Amino acid sequence: MAGITNAPFRVLCREQGAGLFVCEMITTRALVERNPKTMRMIRFADSERPRSIQLYGVDPDIVGRAARMIAEEDLADHIDLNFGCPVPKVTRRGGGSALPYKRNLLRRILRAAVANAGALPVTMKMRKGIDDDHLTYLDAGRIAVEEGVAAIALHGRTARQHYGGVADWEAIRRLKEAVTEIPVLGNGDIWSADDALRMVAETGCDGVVVGRGCLGRPWLFRDLENAFNGSDERARPTLGEVADTMARHAEGLTECFDIERYAIADFRKHVGWYLKGFTVGADLRRELATAESLEGLRSSLAKLERDQPWPPNTDTPRGKSGERDRVHLPDGWLDDPYDCVVPEDAESDISGG
Repeated sequence: MAGITNAPFRVLCREQGAGLFVCEMITTRALVERNPKTMRMIRFADSERPRSIQLYGVDPDIVGRAARMIAEEDLADHIDLNFGCPVPKVTRRGGGSALPYKRNLLRRILRAAVANAGALPVTMKMRKGIDDDHLTYLDAGRIAVEEGVAAIALHGRTARQHYGGVADWEAIRRLKEAVTEIPVLGNGDIWSADDALRMVAETGCDGVVVGRGCLGRPWLFRDLENAFNGSDERARPTLGEVADTMARHAEGLTECFDIERYAIADFRKHVGWYLKGFTVGADLRRELATAESLEGLRSSLAKLERDQPWPPNTDTPRGKSGERDRVHLPDGWLDDPYDCVVPEDAESDISGG
């Protein structure tokens, strides 16, 4: 969810319902080097409690330093370690969803994070493995328990699947059966609150993690809270209410980014997600998706048919999709699943999230 879960969007989601809202993934190296972009990315709104930082790292020593920095400087209340990212620029350096294949390196990273985090809980997210021939989630789950991780989230896809196909909820069930000491959270293909209820019923998981399901749908968290509290009430905003949320989102980004044109350019990717299913003419959609100023965006939003009701059957996939032909890995990465060698260029030019 890089480029999505910044403070303005987290605030919109948090207002809707209970949950733990995690910031964009940042690199441990960039954090310990106090990279200016990274330090801006970990800013939280005053209303955000608990504050949650998601880290990506490959070197146990740097991960440990980052965890200690977060704890000692009170930068957050929770640390989440990302071993689920499937993008090539991460996996080709041994990070993200490539890393759990190296069991002992994973152990060293988790041990360093937990030891240096003090009283802060450390959780981790992961995928099933690199591909169907290199599944790692059960081994990684046991290692997480042994190293003091507070909870595990499993995305029911491999790195090779990327975001294609259907998430394997059966793998979440198997992990929950194998790991009973700490909470296991399920992730993948939760587009509605009813999907979340079904995942819990089918897998026995202790909770759910939502990624792409909240794109253009911050009110999903209101639905989730209602669903888990036994209520059938679901949010069904009119197009006017959606437009008001869009305006608030863009305004929040403007305050966060300081430079208005950057904020509005960043907001453009959200337009299609917010309007999915609504009847909006092509010209107006284009106008909204190419707005260059906050005033221009507001002017275009005012042209929407505010009374248009929530469209049916829109709780469907949004965001990235499709599988990859292969997973980009460091040379020789699959030769030995137990070595602890950190790739020489693991984080050499990644500094800022």
